[in-house]
Amino acid sequence: MTSEQRRIQPRKQPRQVRAELTRQRILTAAAHIFAEYGYAAGTTNRIAERARISIGSLYQYYPNKDAILAELLTRHLDGDRATATLRQYKDGPEPLEVIIRAFVRAVIENHLDDPELLRIMIEQAPRSGELVERVTRLEWEMVGDLRDLFDRHPEVQVGDMDTAARLVASTVELTVHQLVAAPGSIDIARLEDELVAMVTGYLRAGR
Repeated sequence: MTSEQRRIQPRKQPRQVRAELTRQRILTAAAHIFAEYGYAAGTTNRIAERARISIGSLYQYYPNKDAILAELLTRHLDGDRATATLRQYKDGPEPLEVIIRAFVRAVIENHLDDPELLRIMIEQAPRSGELVERVTRLEWEMVGDLRDLFDRHPEVQVGDMDTAARLVASTVELTVHQLVAAPGSIDIARLEDELVAMVTGYLRAGR
């Protein structure tokens, strides 16, 4: 493990219910503090105060706020619903639009829990080798699932399935992130409809 990896590793893994509850309080407090103050001003002192624990107790679990943010991002990635949604349609005969809508909706829902916090996590979370590896693995799992879907679905007419899978994954993820996590409001139902129409139209158009 490199020094950078050690920097964002939790210090203590809870083995008792009380300790796990304390860690959850820290993470919940941190999520609120980062969303409210931003990452730069979201100090460990503010997190400890919001969690109603001493700063010393916080440092028993996390060496710094980078480690806390990294764990929040890791939990977000582990809870991603898009790949699980695609796999539900692995052997199903559903129309392409139905499957793409379910996929787009899952990506949107994954960004709706706390869009401001998600923006901070994605843009400012420390990039350890372990975290980068996990993000990359999740991205390639999504691309692989889309590639399998396109390969077997009769409505998909694109000539290059690999490029199409990477293009759809990037387009949906980046569009949703930029529009949902950005300041200002957007009509989520309209966003879903437009993304579904754009992606299905592209996949059906052929060469």
